[in-house]
Amino acid sequence: MDKREIEAIVREVMGRTAGSGAVSEGRASAGADPGTGTAPGGASQSGFTAANGGLVRTDMSLALALRLIEKIEAKAAEWDMRVVTAVSDASARPVAVHCMDGAYIGSFDVALNKTYTSIAFQMSTAQLGSLSGPGESLYGIQFTNGGKIVIFGGGEVLRKDGVIVGALGVSGGTARQDTDLAAYGRTVFEQL
Repeated sequence: MDKREIEAIVREVMGRTAGSGAVSEGRASAGADPGTGTAPGGASQSGFTAANGGLVRTDMSLALALRLIEKIEAKAAEWDMRVVTAVSDASARPVAVHCMDGAYIGSFDVALNKTYTSIAFQMSTAQLGSLSGPGESLYGIQFTNGGKIVIFGGGEVLRKDGVIVGALGVSGGTARQDTDLAAYGRTVFEQL
């Protein structure tokens, strides 16, 4: 059996098990083309794309991450900031990282760790920061997870229709600037 035959079988099975037409628990919606993640007529929705080993889920596609980064970089330039912007999928796997000219070298790891933190704790890094101060219930959490936890602003959870599909990390400005720029990015993402 070759790759195309296997993909055709998977598409057929996915179409039969989708039931209500909603995307859930790894099933493509009825009528959607699992190979492209689009519904009839080309409407975009969470779905699947062809990969070397079969079909993979693509809730946070590279194209979507790049559109978001483009918007954030435009706003950063407006605010006279030079930032590193990272977008990860719901598993905290990096999808795209962009470094604006002149951004701090150290901001690369910080931006990535902000996406990891937001996914790991399903909240913004600013919110986690407020819960991890001295005397708070999560005090010291930044020393866990191999030092990848960031407790200052600039990390945001990204959702589509209430479902976490990824995270955004912005680093390069003050904590307030990063927080505001990431919040802007979260809002923009909801409209993409």
